[in-house]
Amino acid sequence: MLLRRLEYLVALSRERHFARAAQACYVSRPALSEAIRKLEDELDVPLVRRGRKYEGLTPEGERIVVWAQRILADRDALKDEVGALRTGLSGTLRIGVIPTAAGAVAQLTAPFCAARPLVTVTVLGDLQADDILRQLTRFEIDAGITYLHEDLPDTFRAVAPYRERHVLLTGAADGTAQRATVSWAEASRLPLCLLTGAVQGRRVVDEVFAEVGLRSSPRVETDSVAGLFAHVRTGRWAGIVPHAWLHVFGVPPGMRAVPLVEPAREVSVGLVTTARKPGSVMARALRELARSTDVEAALERLPGDLGR
Repeated sequence: MLLRRLEYLVALSRERHFARAAQACYVSRPALSEAIRKLEDELDVPLVRRGRKYEGLTPEGERIVVWAQRILADRDALKDEVGALRTGLSGTLRIGVIPTAAGAVAQLTAPFCAARPLVTVTVLGDLQADDILRQLTRFEIDAGITYLHEDLPDTFRAVAPYRERHVLLTGAADGTAQRATVSWAEASRLPLCLLTGAVQGRRVVDEVFAEVGLRSSPRVETDSVAGLFAHVRTGRWAGIVPHAWLHVFGVPPGMRAVPLVEPAREVSVGLVTTARKPGSVMARALRELARSTDVEAALERLPGDLGR
């Protein structure tokens, strides 16, 4: 009963609405509300600020939610561990991915599913780096693929599957299309279509431009890599994309992809999990796979040798 009440509290914290939390837990609203009242009595602290509608958790409630998330994650990890010992790993692996790494995640999920036929995978491919760390902390995902930085908190563990670099995507008729390389300064003078500033991949691009004393001035912005490809295909724009996306889309007819240099900037992209032990058996299995899989080499096998 305590675990069920903790589930209700976590759902209420996530949904921030009694009716939606009850729906998520497949119970009636009065049943959920009564269970949380009993949890308050049991812990002898107020958890919810009540008014005519949900007004948020109390400071005590916010702290208890953190413990509840840990307890429920440990319960799920225990069940997965026991299941793996009995019949092999089963259940659902949840992976959060930054948009620019969505093309690389399949290099891990494909061999993972092949080796573990009882596991299903859910990929959330439109998360920001901060979202991934936050959802890992809340045990809402088992692992994340995101940019790696030196200041990654020691509450996380990381494996670096590959290094991201960028290419200039342009029409075949453009003067830069036949070049072996293009500098970032030259790219800045082209009519650009770039990802929006809300996407961390765009912030990486802006950082490189800043290194050479320039500022990007795109004529078109999009929150979709597919949308960026579509705009470049019209022949009016050039785009800057991570090379890993060429492994997904190839280089469409009439377009070219040219490596960007001066600087030849690379950014580590890694698989991140929590450092808690023993932790999720799903996360451990994926981490072991990431260590033994040469994702970088797979992403180097680009269609048409960069479009030529």
